[in-house]
Amino acid sequence: MLNRKLNILKATTLFISLAFFSCKSKAQEPIKTVQSQNIEISKDAKWSDKMALTLMKRHPQAYMIDDAKTPKWDYVHALVLHSFEKLYKKNPDPRYAAYIKNYVDILVHNDGTIKTYELEKYNIDLILPGRLLFNLYQTTKENRYLIAMQTLKKQLEGQPRTATGGFWHKQIYTNQMWLDGLYMGEPFYAQYTTTFENGKNLNDVAKQFEEIQLHATDPKTGLLYHGWDEKKLMPWANKDTGVSPNFWSRSIGWYMMALVDALDYFPKDHPKQKELVGYLNNIAASLEKFQDEKTGLWYQVTDSGAKDGNYLESSGTSMFAYAYAKGVNKGYLTSKYKKVANKAFDGLTTKLIKVDDDGTITLTQACAVAGLGGKPYRDGSYEYYVNERKKDNDPKATGPFILAALELNR
Repeated sequence: MLNRKLNILKATTLFISLAFFSCKSKAQEPIKTVQSQNIEISKDAKWSDKMALTLMKRHPQAYMIDDAKTPKWDYVHALVLHSFEKLYKKNPDPRYAAYIKNYVDILVHNDGTIKTYELEKYNIDLILPGRLLFNLYQTTKENRYLIAMQTLKKQLEGQPRTATGGFWHKQIYTNQMWLDGLYMGEPFYAQYTTTFENGKNLNDVAKQFEEIQLHATDPKTGLLYHGWDEKKLMPWANKDTGVSPNFWSRSIGWYMMALVDALDYFPKDHPKQKELVGYLNNIAASLEKFQDEKTGLWYQVTDSGAKDGNYLESSGTSMFAYAYAKGVNKGYLTSKYKKVANKAFDGLTTKLIKVDDDGTITLTQACAVAGLGGKPYRDGSYEYYVNERKKDNDPKATGPFILAALELNR
C-alpha cells in the first residue's frame, strides 16, 4: 500500500522545474502577471496549446479567465487550470506552471487559509480548486497547501447529505444532488483519500455515483437528469421521482468527466471499480445515440435535437469528447468510442471555433450558466435551458476542450 501511495504521488507530480519553484511566492505579495504581449501562437501548434496560449494572452492572470476583476476561489478557474496541469505534463512550458501557481498563491495564504472561501456554506463547487494543491504540495512541501487541502476535506466531512448518503450540492439546496456536484467533489475526494488515507473513503466516493445513478437515470433513454430532489418538494422536481424535467448536456458532461477522473484512483481490484466502469459504459452507449450525425456535436438539451430554440453546444460536447477519449485510453471503453470523440472534436474545430489574425482562437456556442431553483427561480424547463445566455470561450468549454485535445493528441 505504501508503494502504491508513493506511485500515485509521483504520478501527480507535474512541476519538475527546480528553478521555477526555487522562489516561493507568498499570498500577501504581488504576483507577476504573464507577459501577454509576448505570447505568440503558431498556426502549426496543437489545439491544446492554441487554446491555452489564447487564454494566457487574453487573461494575463488566471483569475481573470471568467472576466473576474478580483481573485476568487472558484471551480471555473480550477477546471481550466487542471487542463493546464495536464498540458504541462505533455508540453512542459514553464509559463503553464507559473499560470497555475500564480492563481493558487494569490488565494492560499501562508497559514493555509483560502481567500474568499467559506466552509460553512458547504458549496461543493468550492472543492474542485483543491485538485490544484496536490502537485504544489508534492513539489514544494509548503505546508500551506496541505492545510488548505485538509480544510476542503473537512468540508466534505461535514457536507450535508441525503438520507442515503449523497452529498447535497450546496447548503442552500437542501436535499438535492446535481450531476455537476459529482465532478466538483469526487475527483478531489478520491485523490485525497488515496494520497493521505490509504484509500479508506473510496467506497464513499463510489456511493455518490451510486446515488445519482440510482435516482437520476431515465430508464427509457439511459440519460441522466440534471438534478434530483430527495424530498420531491422543489417546484422543478417530479412528484413521483424527484428528478428535474430535462437532460442538460453539460450536466451529463460533468458526470462523465467525474467518472473518468475519479477512476484514476480506484485500483482494478477495488470492489467498486468495475461498478463505476459500468456506469461509464452505460452513459457512453446512451449518449452516443444523441450525437448530431452531421456535425458530431451535441445539443444544449440533449434529447431534443433541432427543436425550436435548441442549439449545438460547445461545453457539453467538449466534456463528452474528453470523457470518451480518456475512457478509451484508460481501457474503460472500447475503441469504437474514440471515433465518437474525434468526430465531436472535429465538429468543435470546424463548426464552433473562430481563429483570429493573431492566432488566438474562440470557442463559441457555450451556455454561460444554468442551474435549478435559486433566485431568480430556474424551473429546469426546456425554455429555461435554451434561453440562458451564451458566452464565447466560456471556461466550462475551454478547459474540457484542452483536456479533449490532449487525450486525442490534437
